Amino acid sequence: MLSCQVLTGEVKVILEGNLCSYDNEAEKAQIYATIAEQKKSKISFDAKKLTDWDSTTVGFLYKLSKGRKEIDVTSLPKDLAHLLQLALKVDRKPPEAKDEKQDFFEKVGENSIKSYKSFCQGVSFIKDSMKSMLRLLSGRAIMRKVDFLFALEGCSYQAVGIISLISFMVGLILAFVGAIQMQTFGVEIYVSSLVAIAMTRIMGAIMAGIVMSGRTGASYAATIGTMQVNEEVDALRTMGIPITDFLVLPRISALMITMPFLTMLSDLMGMIGGAVVGTVMLGFSIDEYWQYTEKALKMSNFLLGILHGFVYGYIIALCGCYYGVHCGRNADSVGVATTKAVVASIVWMIVITGILTVIIEEAGA
Repeated sequence: MLSCQVLTGEVKVILEGNLCSYDNEAEKAQIYATIAEQKKSKISFDAKKLTDWDSTTVGFLYKLSKGRKEIDVTSLPKDLAHLLQLALKVDRKPPEAKDEKQDFFEKVGENSIKSYKSFCQGVSFIKDSMKSMLRLLSGRAIMRKVDFLFALEGCSYQAVGIISLISFMVGLILAFVGAIQMQTFGVEIYVSSLVAIAMTRIMGAIMAGIVMSGRTGASYAATIGTMQVNEEVDALRTMGIPITDFLVLPRISALMITMPFLTMLSDLMGMIGGAVVGTVMLGFSIDEYWQYTEKALKMSNFLLGILHGFVYGYIIALCGCYYGVHCGRNADSVGVATTKAVVASIVWMIVITGILTVIIEEAGA
């Protein structure tokens, strides 16, 4: 049962017996009213005869005590007093919305500072990942073999199906669109050359990269982001384990190894898709179509596509891990980090493609 006594400058709340799931609202209302009348009085508790209590008891005591400066919990059981004090320490008021109007220059300045800090954070993360790779080459990296194999499994044979399907359809679409234009000049056979050059030089790598950014890069961000929410990343830092060694390095290494092979698979499936259009829709024989395809294939184009795939693997893994490590502390932040990782990896893939294209063209390759 519950009761209270009004003393000089103090209100004593008496707790007796079993208060588990206590539902005597009349007694609670009477105590609430008494406490409300004694606004400046100290609140103390007498729990000498209390036998059992649960979370409802904590909620009742919290409602009595919140907003009070003087509270005496010495008579309460140790665990009950600890829970009450912990509840009173937490500020449950939502942050007030700031109604501050900024002029144009203040907004530009604030966004510039945020962009600069984000840029520095990204550069620092890239440096740390590079250092981890150097430690891996020297045999000093703190990376478990099982983590690397697990990451390798997720971005190797498990991605073959989706890469094959998408690349096949892209090759088929390239051949179909090219054939429509080439029929005007009567040179439909060169569809085979168009598909072979496009897929081996850049399209195979790009399609593999886009698929892997949505499949694997998002997975990296979600996995590490969930660890951030659960404070597992903080635990690793507390133990002195480099995050880039333990979490980032296995994923970057695995994707950089598998992306060139997935790029070659994409090239092959794209050319098969083009061959379907050439043989079924345009009526060429397989030997004739393959003959023109073979003439168009160049080792320089093939190696260029492999280079793009290798670079894309690093970009996708880096973006996924970066946004996972810098994820927020709530469940919604994991979704935001995943979305940012996919968008950033695709954007940076296109940017790097433009840079590599200019460099390679200047080099005459």
